[in-house]
Amino acid sequence: MALGNHSTITEFILLGLSADPKVQALLFVLFLVIYLQTLIGNLMMLLVIRMDSHLHTPMYYFLSHLSFLDLCFSSATMPKMLENLLSQRKTISVRGCLAQVFFVFDTGGTEACLLSVMAYDRYVAICHPLLYGQKMTNKLCKGLAWGSWGLGFLDAFINILLAISLDFCEDQSIPHYSCELPSLFPLSCSDVSINFTVLLCSSLLHSLATCVLIVFSYTVIVSTILSIRSSSGRSKTFFTCSSHLTAVLLFYGSAFLRYFIPNTGSPLELISSVQYSVVTPLVNPLIYSLKNNEVKAAVRRTFTKYLQYFRKLTTEDDGELVYWSKIFWFGDNQRIS
Repeated sequence: MALGNHSTITEFILLGLSADPKVQALLFVLFLVIYLQTLIGNLMMLLVIRMDSHLHTPMYYFLSHLSFLDLCFSSATMPKMLENLLSQRKTISVRGCLAQVFFVFDTGGTEACLLSVMAYDRYVAICHPLLYGQKMTNKLCKGLAWGSWGLGFLDAFINILLAISLDFCEDQSIPHYSCELPSLFPLSCSDVSINFTVLLCSSLLHSLATCVLIVFSYTVIVSTILSIRSSSGRSKTFFTCSSHLTAVLLFYGSAFLRYFIPNTGSPLELISSVQYSVVTPLVNPLIYSLKNNEVKAAVRRTFTKYLQYFRKLTTEDDGELVYWSKIFWFGDNQRIS
């Protein structure tokens, strides 16, 4: 059934973060800068991990998926928010709203799964270091990463399939800057009890399953760290997982406030939504780069390689130019035979 056939209205009004034009102008500049920094930071992480052979390990493989997820997560909501901050009619079509709901749900659910997978990776690396290469095989890493994408898609698909059948009546106003499933329920003149139950059950199962794996992993990790005799050894070991733990607390803390508190359009609700859909994608690459010596060294190597490549563009030796092109695009391990 076409979306327009079962909706008595064709668009929603997004009330956003403020009705004051001056505040909206300031917010536009602020969120534009945040969005550009999010794009640059996550694209840089993807480029560095792809090009530097030292980062071709399970942890950075998962981190590359996380960076791509953060790009998708922020791009699902921020372009429309920026558009509405500058426009007089802050509207979004019903189709566009449901599409936004799907992508927010999909990327958010996938990120929750991926963070639990990364916790398991840290558990194996710290608690079973001698077996790390045997346990975290290339096949297993790909299965865990794509399994996270599959579970996130399935969760989003089930919820959006039920949301498509809803009828929306008189009230068009969403007290938010983006479309999210809890915000649509009060606008529907259909019975949303099944939708609400499915959303609650799927969110609880998804969050509990991933949280249990994360809590279990870090419980064993902390126990292992405390058993290390030297204080320097304990600090060094804890430092290897501190970046991931920070990302977990940021994501789960704000997502919990957004989806498990009453949908009232309160300032706390808006702040928590901005926290997990805007701020988290921005700070994740900063957390993993500023606190990680391996990433900082890889960034230096990548930019050095970048400069070497463009210096070679002026050479007359075509064979050498092809060689450096291979190095630039495919990394150190791809050489001409």
